[in-house]
Amino acid sequence: HSSETMVLATNSDSEEHLHSTFASRYVRAVVPRFKMPDNSMPKDAAYQVINDELMLDGNPRLNLASFVTTWMEPECDKLIMDSVNKNYVDMDEYPVTTELQNRCVNMIANLFHAPVGEDEAAIGCGTVGSSEAIMLAGLAFKRKWQQRRRAQGLSTDKPNIVTGANVQVCWEKFARYFEVELKEVKLSEDYYVMDPAKAVEMVDENTICVAAILGSTLTGEFEDVKLLNDLLADKNAETGWETPIHVDAASGGFIAPFLYPDLEWDFRLPWVKSINVSGHKYGLVYAGVGWIVWRTNDDLPEELVFHINYLGADQPTFTLNFSKGSSQIIAQYYQFIRLGFEGYKNIMENCMDNARRLREGIEMTGKFHILSKDIGVPLVAFSLKDSSKHTVFEIAESLRKFGWIIPAYTMPADAQHIAVLRVVIREDFSRGLADRLITHIIQVLKEIEGLPSRIAHIAAAATVSGDEVKTAKMSLEDITKYWKRLVEHKRNIVC
Repeated sequence: HSSETMVLATNSDSEEHLHSTFASRYVRAVVPRFKMPDNSMPKDAAYQVINDELMLDGNPRLNLASFVTTWMEPECDKLIMDSVNKNYVDMDEYPVTTELQNRCVNMIANLFHAPVGEDEAAIGCGTVGSSEAIMLAGLAFKRKWQQRRRAQGLSTDKPNIVTGANVQVCWEKFARYFEVELKEVKLSEDYYVMDPAKAVEMVDENTICVAAILGSTLTGEFEDVKLLNDLLADKNAETGWETPIHVDAASGGFIAPFLYPDLEWDFRLPWVKSINVSGHKYGLVYAGVGWIVWRTNDDLPEELVFHINYLGADQPTFTLNFSKGSSQIIAQYYQFIRLGFEGYKNIMENCMDNARRLREGIEMTGKFHILSKDIGVPLVAFSLKDSSKHTVFEIAESLRKFGWIIPAYTMPADAQHIAVLRVVIREDFSRGLADRLITHIIQVLKEIEGLPSRIAHIAAAATVSGDEVKTAKMSLEDITKYWKRLVEHKRNIVC
């Protein structure tokens, strides 16, 4: 009897030890999508359920749509995990993390030629990406403008901001959220950045700032901040206004100082009052960190700053959110001291070399116009020379089967009839990957050229508004609009 009992116990132990996650009832059962499950499940089953779904995500390394860093050194990965449970806002508990943020701010301010003394603290802070940084900069400009207007006994009802139509959507968010009119300088074919002369023409007494972009999202091109500064200086002298400049250097702020040190775009120009940069782009940190730096203490209204007192010292803070992780700030400091100026310069030069290699390969096909410039962010933006039969949207769709995620999009007004593909070159995009992508682009071109024209099919089924007459001919703009709607429709509507 005791022997039989022992055998049964052994069988039970064996079943426990040989438990298979994929054979368990937890994995076979459907996990509710829109409400919390009634019962718990083992941790390994929960992991496997989620991991299996995530396998269907794209590969971040092959996501050439994104400027965001997708690789860091294992040593930094460890620092991130060691600090992932630190809430940055607890400055009294984590004073060293606060100190590291302040060091980063000063290093960035120095890189951007802020007029800061040897032992003087720079004015700036870490943010959750450049979007929060731009919100903070915009608020500072709006408040400074309001103060000047009230001191002059003038209305503060209609603030506006002047930008190019190529600005990132976060500027539109700022304008809408904080009730500022967004005045956009329209683009034109072959000129896809803000024209400084047109921008200054749009400036009036209610303009809180002009926003210039160092590294357009569309083509990577640097806007001419020096010319903008000079033209604005003349207008300010003529009118008595004090319209300042903000430089959105989200993409280019960690490129220009290393590759183009003589280019004047930063605090060397007197009307540049604030600059934002994304640490999680060419700052080489995983997503979740940006930086905003002001020229001087006077450019950040004191009434926007909150003061936290810990350990007998005053810590000023200016943020939109409260809690946030410490990991990315620590990771940024790691990159600064690990790479130094020399390391960043080498990485940016390598990115540019790979961008040139990719550009040359794309040009050799003879099928594309290159829209990106030699000086700017390391990316290649290109459009089809002939879009009468096939479109860049088809090319992007076909490249997906090789794993490449390459965006196809239309330009903003007034160049919306131009449809573009864009490949962003990051640190982890090697020469070998560039050559492989060129091979795949050539292969896709051959494949789609042998297929019936989708444009003809779409045109045959299209209904032209007005007379409601079907036509076999559509303009390139109509075709582009169709593909744009198709792409937008495929996106998840949830923010």
